[in-house]
Amino acid sequence: MAVPYIYNFSYIDNANESYFTYWSTNHSVISGMFLDVSGQMQQQTWKESSEQWYLFFSTPKLICDVYARCGAFSICNQQTSPFCNCLTGFEPTSQSDWNLSEFSGGCVRKTKLNCRVKEEKPEFIVSFVPVKYLPASHENEIPSLDESACRRSCLDDCSCDGYSFFLERCRLWNNENLNNISFVFVSDDSTVRKFELNIKVASKDIQHPINDIHKKNDKVNLATVVGSIAGVVFLFGLIFLIICRKKCIRVGKTRMEGSLIAFVYRDLQIATKNFSDKLGGGGFGSVFKGVLRDSSIVAVKKLESLSQGEKQFRSEVSTIGTIQHVNLVRLRGFCAQGSSKLLVYDYMPNGSLDSHLFGEKEDNLLNWKTRYEIALGIARGLVYLHEKCRDCIIHCDIKPENILLDADFCPKLADFGLAKLVGREFSRVLTTFRGTKGYLAPEWLSGVPVTAKADVFSYGMMLFELVYGKRNAEQSDDSTSKFFPSLVANVLMVGGDILSLLDSRLNREASVEEVTKICKVACWCIQDEEDSRPSMSLVEQILEGVSDVNMPPVPRTVKLFLDNMEPIVFFTESSSNESPQVLGNSSAVILSKSASSSS
Repeated sequence: MAVPYIYNFSYIDNANESYFTYWSTNHSVISGMFLDVSGQMQQQTWKESSEQWYLFFSTPKLICDVYARCGAFSICNQQTSPFCNCLTGFEPTSQSDWNLSEFSGGCVRKTKLNCRVKEEKPEFIVSFVPVKYLPASHENEIPSLDESACRRSCLDDCSCDGYSFFLERCRLWNNENLNNISFVFVSDDSTVRKFELNIKVASKDIQHPINDIHKKNDKVNLATVVGSIAGVVFLFGLIFLIICRKKCIRVGKTRMEGSLIAFVYRDLQIATKNFSDKLGGGGFGSVFKGVLRDSSIVAVKKLESLSQGEKQFRSEVSTIGTIQHVNLVRLRGFCAQGSSKLLVYDYMPNGSLDSHLFGEKEDNLLNWKTRYEIALGIARGLVYLHEKCRDCIIHCDIKPENILLDADFCPKLADFGLAKLVGREFSRVLTTFRGTKGYLAPEWLSGVPVTAKADVFSYGMMLFELVYGKRNAEQSDDSTSKFFPSLVANVLMVGGDILSLLDSRLNREASVEEVTKICKVACWCIQDEEDSRPSMSLVEQILEGVSDVNMPPVPRTVKLFLDNMEPIVFFTESSSNESPQVLGNSSAVILSKSASSSS
């Protein structure tokens, strides 16, 4: 099926402004904006053949970014299940609604405040919230020398529901200010700006340590006896825990189905030296080097933005653990402890492919034979994911950063199966854009379901970089770029010197036949129409020499670069693993040019 380009794009760039616009190319196509029950604003298009709506655009992409998603006096945490919880001293306004996962009603105090009664002295709880989510327009700022004075001002004001003291400024908050927002949890290691917001609650709704100093003597004696007994019980319990701990250390881990290991968070914290040796990072989280008790080296990935509970997480991880292939990074185990979700993989001593292709160290340079084997190995890994697993697994993020090399430079694909694990269904289009957009297939912008052919497109873009030894789009000092796939297409069309395309550091030391084969395969993989792209099994056969490859047509996107005499402007930015790369989606740029040329 051809990808229906139902929108045209236009890019305006002048001295005053730079922006994209898009419009429908076919007025018979029905498109609408919907406010989803989740709180997202979604743009969807109707497809007659399947009689279904398809998501084209949605915002916001994170569930806790939806305005007042959890209602008043609640806190939204992406890493807990459910993600909405009441603040301490508060309870759901409607428990029946919360049981149905309808949290917008928010929470109310368990005990209504009555500050006019002297015996009822309210106290405070503390919640960390991002500065940007506080309703600054309703702030009631008062002069205050220190936090204690600010606190007293709120306690003495019956209408005050909370206070904040930040940058030597005291702000008082009332019920009207706080009724229309829900707070967003910010972890201690987050880079999001945060400060303390102190919410007033009844003192009896806060648990305090019991102080028995002023009790009667007989009660003190009883407490002493009970305490002694408790101490003995505690001592025996401690001994028992130490014995169990040693037993656990001897065993090392707890195994579950599929030979996966369930690790304890503390053990991984020790193994990674408190997550100090960072190997890299991406849209799914950061990766750290660790050494287990058996001296084996592992890579520990701390997952971020998880929305599901532990039971669902274990189920998904168990599925990923059954996926075993020589060209896929092996999942050894996991950790699901509270809000912490981690995955433990085999460590790849030669790092990721991008460090060898784009790095400046000469000792990291890969010869042509190794590069060809990498291309073939990744093709085999994708064939396994697409065609040989029980369910077709679409990787969605094929790029050099996700291709790891073991001690023998055998390529292994990383991060497979994680798109579902981190809950990508909340905003399929936007959330998947986390990563290097230069590798995304055009159908991500067309509003149709994405198939395994999207991985084929990304694989093709990666092949070009394998030949070139550089990013597909190189930016010059004047912010213009040359697009390597267009250079390849031009050389193939005119029958030019194919080795002129090769990484200059290889000094033309490569098989002309193999370079030509890879360039042709890459051009076939990035065809605009899904049906025109080969399957990964056919790509594997071509690279193995079992099947021949014909001269590919020049994709519309690439042809535009060949026909266009003006320089193409790209946007550059740092990738998710802190290496420079082009993030401007070439498909969007091409569609823009195509629209102008067709008119």
